[in-house]
Amino acid sequence: MKPHMVVAPPPCAAAGRCRAIAIGASAGGVEALGTLLPCLPADFARPVLVVLHLPPRHPSPLASMLDARCAVPVREALDKERIRPGTVYLAPPDYHLLVETDGTLALSVDPPVLYSRPAIDPLFESASAAYGEALLAIVLTGASADGAAGLAAVRRAGGTAWVQRPDSAAHPTMPQAALQMAGADAVYTLEEMGRQLALLSGTSHHPHPPTGEPRDERHGT
Repeated sequence: MKPHMVVAPPPCAAAGRCRAIAIGASAGGVEALGTLLPCLPADFARPVLVVLHLPPRHPSPLASMLDARCAVPVREALDKERIRPGTVYLAPPDYHLLVETDGTLALSVDPPVLYSRPAIDPLFESASAAYGEALLAIVLTGASADGAAGLAAVRRAGGTAWVQRPDSAAHPTMPQAALQMAGADAVYTLEEMGRQLALLSGTSHHPHPPTGEPRDERHGT
């Protein structure tokens, strides 16, 4: 079965309605995030929620490393923290990162999903329930199928799905799984994706919009 790649011409019009961005990455994700997140300009107004598969019992220096390289603040998420525009939130090691319906974050110690905690699917599923059609979800490099089911949930809720082009990913398994299960509104290299995200800058949005009506998206085989 071949993955179905729907490549939107720049700019990706579907992303223009997004009020929050959720990103999932696994193997190769440190480098991918280090390329993508510095593309966000200082006036970027959307919150960005990130899950990267991390070793469970070691503090991660990733937030401080990315914060030093980015024009927007990057921090580890805190339980019950209110989501603020223009901030990048990273899931801490050994906690699932969830979005609550009151516009706050939650950290969960529910069992690992596909052997991972944090896992991408719980973030995408909770964020899609909270933001509906106003969510942009992005699957990057990785060596598992995490994120595929969550991306399908995002599309069922009317949200927008971007996937890193598998042949540009350090580990193509995760982008391929996402495309096979969910399809995508756009498939980009990291550089193309960074340019697309930069186009979303400068517009202020409330961090927690109403959920949109689901749309019927089909993908090929």
